[in-house]
Amino acid sequence: MTLSGKRILLIVGGGIAAYKALDLIRRLRERGASVRAVMTAAAGEFVTALSVGTLTADRVFSDLFDRDDEHDVGHIRLSREADLIVVAPATADLMAKLANGLVNDLASAVLLATDKPVLMAPAMNPKMWNHPATRRNRAALVKDGVSFVGPNRGEMAESGEAGEGRMAEPLEIVAAIETALSPQSGPLAGKKIIVTSGPTHEPIDPVRYIANRSSGKQGHAIAAALAALGADVRLVSGPVNLADPKDVKATHVETAREMMRAVEAELPADAAVFVAAVADWRSDSEAGAKIKKVAGEGPPVLKMVENPDILATIGRHARRPYLVVGFAAETNDLIANAQAKLKRKGADFIVANDVSAEGGAMGGDRNRVRIVSKTGVEEWPDMPKDEVAKRLADLIAARLVTITV
Repeated sequence: MTLSGKRILLIVGGGIAAYKALDLIRRLRERGASVRAVMTAAAGEFVTALSVGTLTADRVFSDLFDRDDEHDVGHIRLSREADLIVVAPATADLMAKLANGLVNDLASAVLLATDKPVLMAPAMNPKMWNHPATRRNRAALVKDGVSFVGPNRGEMAESGEAGEGRMAEPLEIVAAIETALSPQSGPLAGKKIIVTSGPTHEPIDPVRYIANRSSGKQGHAIAAALAALGADVRLVSGPVNLADPKDVKATHVETAREMMRAVEAELPADAAVFVAAVADWRSDSEAGAKIKKVAGEGPPVLKMVENPDILATIGRHARRPYLVVGFAAETNDLIANAQAKLKRKGADFIVANDVSAEGGAMGGDRNRVRIVSKTGVEEWPDMPKDEVAKRLADLIAARLVTITV
């Protein structure tokens, strides 16, 4: 696509990958975008303002207290005049500042003052990228609506270490910019996709309920990844402590029966992805008042009834989506149970994950899944949940093309 008329504000962070920002500027201007640049003090140790300014054909900004700009509050103006703010390289420092609302230079002031979308291309040592603090900051930024491209795996120029941390290549960043500026132009444009996420809460009385240990992180990440590819995403979410993903229409429910009704209300759809950990059973009656503990009487007896099976119902529905994807969280016999679930519930494939390990997928930030279909089992490596989501969104896009064309 052309970026003609689009205004990009590029924030260049400090790091050896700053040299790639020069090629990124050139690629953006080739596509018709105008580029303004903000450089951190550390960025100036790797590339010069003269080089950056020559390629942008504009002044380079670096000083928060610049007399030529602060008469009209320059950092506010810079943050609002762009269509998109791109941070490349996005250092651990810049990520931490934005995640925690810290400002001590022009770059961080622009990021905190903007009302425009932000795209970050991280670049740092693999141990820095995988540090719990960086992972927390990234999760917070994603929750706040910041988009990411990369980092990639490879050898680090400055240390010789290999791992995840290399900044995405300029053309990869350009592609992410095009997606960010044209969210409805992706491979899933015009496709309606239902995603369920989180647990369900099945009430026993006004203060107690039955539930599964689901945070909703994976389901919400999948909804966001599908939306980023242009899909019209309808998220049906159980109770979670997560913000709704941007560009997604969300319906909030409590129980399995409410989730079933909400999903059916969204039919017809091109695809449905059932990530939610729906409680299999519920109490056959809900007490109107808190059930009190009475000394010597023992616990009350709960009569349990089965909840609706949402995946099986939609898998064999008269208005079945073209593509139905289920999830299987298992503690043993992962593949055998997933294969049985695939056949029993009428899904096209099952995303299976082992939740028996301590610190596993449920509630965590990482996941290791297997894609189980009629043609076999594909094993994916351990990766952050949003990377699982992006990879699954790409798979869904590829499958929908072959099904609907």
